Amino acid sequence: MIFVGLDDTDNAESRGTGHLARMIAADLSPTYRVLGVTRHQLLVDPRVPYTRNNSSATIVLDGNETLDVAALADRVRALMLGDLQPGSDPGLCVAGSVPAAVVDFGRRTQRELVTQAEARGLAAAHDITLLGLSGTQDGVIGALAAVGLAASGEDGRYVLVGRSRELAGMQPVEMLLRAGIIAVQTLEGEPVTRGLVAVDKLRPARRGGAPIAVVAWAGDRWLPLKLD
Repeated sequence: MIFVGLDDTDNAESRGTGHLARMIAADLSPTYRVLGVTRHQLLVDPRVPYTRNNSSATIVLDGNETLDVAALADRVRALMLGDLQPGSDPGLCVAGSVPAAVVDFGRRTQRELVTQAEARGLAAAHDITLLGLSGTQDGVIGALAAVGLAASGEDGRYVLVGRSRELAGMQPVEMLLRAGIIAVQTLEGEPVTRGLVAVDKLRPARRGGAPIAVVAWAGDRWLPLKLD
């Protein structure tokens, strides 16, 4: 897989980073196989400057050693600069092989303060593309964290996967599976194979490196849960 991390791309009035990530994924889809776009929650703390909820995004692509990471980074960088928002501090990270140290860094950003210097040093040590595009460039922290968290396979939720965003209203479980979600299950891990799911706010969790819809029973239907 190839992971493209974005952070700090918005301001208080603009579209969010997740929306931009979906736009970029759509632009990349004729060339690359897009496996999904995931949202990752970072530390919420008054000492951390952020626009809304301090979340970052990762575009997950199907790729291998032959994929030109530098060319991909240049393309995404151009798309981000083409939609640059005033006052934003965007960062971009593109990586294939993601070491455990970067996954650990992502986890740390969810519970403690980290610095640009740490992010840049870690990326340089592992030959990972990490670019600050404007402003303070603080987005490099969240961009690297997003890549690490997505690569862990056990964090965040999908804001785009398969045809899941095309679903609306009440849908049988089998329609979710046809739309690209790997499994439907309860919070306790019990598989759900039948019944109707209210899909308008469906955001599958990234677990086991795959999109898993986690749901709760509400009398006559399954309601989707949003997990970080």
